[in-house]
Formats: sequence, C-alpha cells, structure tokens
Amino acid sequence: MKAVQYRGVGAHPEVVTVPRPEPGPGQVLLKVTAAGVCHSDIAVMSMPAEALAFPLPLTLGHEGAGTVAALGDGVTGFAVGDSVAVYGPWGCGTCLMCAQGKENYCTRAAELGIRPPGLGAPGAIAEYLLVDDARHLVPLGDLDPVTAVPLTDAGLTPYHAIKTSLPKLTPGSTAVVIGTGGLGHVAIQLLRALTSARVIALDVTEEKLALAREVGAHDAVLSDEAAAAKVRELTGGLGAQAVFDFVGAPPTAATAAACAAVEADVAIVGIGGGAASVGFGTTAYDVAVRSPYWGSRAELVEVLDLARAGAIDVHVETYALDEAPKAYEDLHAGRVNGRAVILPNG
Repeated sequence: MKAVQYRGVGAHPEVVTVPRPEPGPGQVLLKVTAAGVCHSDIAVMSMPAEALAFPLPLTLGHEGAGTVAALGDGVTGFAVGDSVAVYGPWGCGTCLMCAQGKENYCTRAAELGIRPPGLGAPGAIAEYLLVDDARHLVPLGDLDPVTAVPLTDAGLTPYHAIKTSLPKLTPGSTAVVIGTGGLGHVAIQLLRALTSARVIALDVTEEKLALAREVGAHDAVLSDEAAAAKVRELTGGLGAQAVFDFVGAPPTAATAAACAAVEADVAIVGIGGGAASVGFGTTAYDVAVRSPYWGSRAELVEVLDLARAGAIDVHVETYALDEAPKAYEDLHAGRVNGRAVILPNG
C-alpha cells in the first residue's frame, strides 16, 4: 500500500510503498477515507535526532477516519464497512486517567512506549491504518469523513481547552483566540455555540482574519506587538476572561498573558516553543495558565455530536495521497486556510 512517511531527520515527507498491515487480536484495520495534516507533524519533522522519542521511518497522520476493512479476533461492536473516526491519544486503558476516558493524560503511556498514530505509531496518511483497540474508534454515522476527520484533533483539542473555562465565559465576558487556522477557526465556532462570550480573533494575515470573521468572530485583530493593547481597548481596559493560544510561539504566549483579565484563564495550546511568564506584577491578579493536550474519548463523542447538530463546520482543503508532501509545504508556508485533508483512497 502507499503511505506518506517521514524517513530521516531533516528530510521532507515522501510517498512510499509499505506492506499492508493485518489486524491481530483486538485490533481493527481501516481503509482510510480521510487524514488530516497538522502543524504538530511539522514540529516533529523539525526536531533534532536527540529529541525524537521514536524511530524513523514514521507514517504520518494523527487525524484519521475510515471504513472498517477487517476485524482482529475478539473485536465486537463494529462490522466491516462501518464508517469511523479514530481517537488519537492512545493510552494503556487501565490507569486512573484511562479509566475516565482521559487517555490523552495516560500516566503509563511513556513507560509502556505507547504512542499516537502518526506521532510514533504508524499514522493515517496511508491507504490503510491499523488501530490498536476498538475502543479508539467512534462511529461517524452520516457525518462526512472529509470534514469530520479534523475534529479528532482540530476539534477535540480546542473543545477540551474551552470546556474547562466555560464557567468564566458568562454573558458580558470576552474570549480571545490567537491563531485562527486549523484549530483556531474551530475554536471560534465552539465558543459561539457554547457560550455568549464576545470572541476576539488574532492572526497575522487579513486572509486568516477574514476566515475568523466568516466563522463567527465578533472582532478580528492583527497579531502583533500592539494586539494586547487593542484587546484591552475593545474590553474597556479589562482584558479577556479566557485566552486560547493555538500558536504557542514566544510572541503569542506573551500576548496571551497580556490579554488576560483578573481571574482569567490562559491556555497555551500550540506547540510553538513559547511559554507564558507568570508571577506577581507580571500577569493580572489570579490568572491561571494551563497547557492542555488533546481531549478525552467522551469529549470526542461530544464534538462529533456538535458537528452532527450543525454547530461546527471545518473549512477543509483536500489533497490526493500523492499530493501530501505539497500539503505539508502549503501548511508550512501558511497557504492552507482551515485544515488540509488527505484522501488516501480517492
């Protein structure tokens, strides 16, 4: 089968031919219908050799959807032909966090060498994907897998980040979204669907700010050194009750902290290498800074239900499997408006 792999440190992703996997006991083989392309992949491909926690080559793609092609011994609850989405942050299944469905916070994954597909285990940008356990599958039903597949990360991750801050996003409150690409443009829709907060979007180009307005942002501000002051101006000097940074670079993390009101939440979601400074006189009083990761299995079900209800709709740009290397080039260059999705089987 064809797959897109990162094969050597510093190399570009390439389309290769690899053996089609066969499911063992408890496993499920999917024929991939859609796979998302994410900045996290680019972050992995930018790491020096000593920072990589897994061997290469690696089949990319941690957002996956497909139809069940074969079931391993003992698998129940699914049939060949079922359309499913893949829950990506695999865990051990037995620790305290996994018992709550929070496999994104599995306490034993590192110890046991368990890695997500596309981030250590073979990923979804291939004609077939081997899923380690049926519990990591969620039925899609009548949802379009092409627009639903980004929800497994670009929907689940912002939903998890926002859900914790919902008590602060009351009428009259403000939420700031920094970075309005794959995750950020979904976050704006989630904030509009789940809260009555005013949503202010920050990004570096007018094209991305136009998408932010299109999906529901009340205000759109260029993300530069004056952005935090502009947010405070728009909020009467108070700042925002919740700030979500989907870039996570040093300048955006600093902006996120500077936008925060008294008792606000700041979530640094992006993995751009930044960190928010916290301390007396540095941030507003009682600001809480978090670094959330992905989301729980139950939250993925909730996100897909929101999509089914029409509350969120991902803007996607599609590529054939052979075009996947170009998709990564476009993403790195900022030419993808929304989420890039690979269609491995046409």
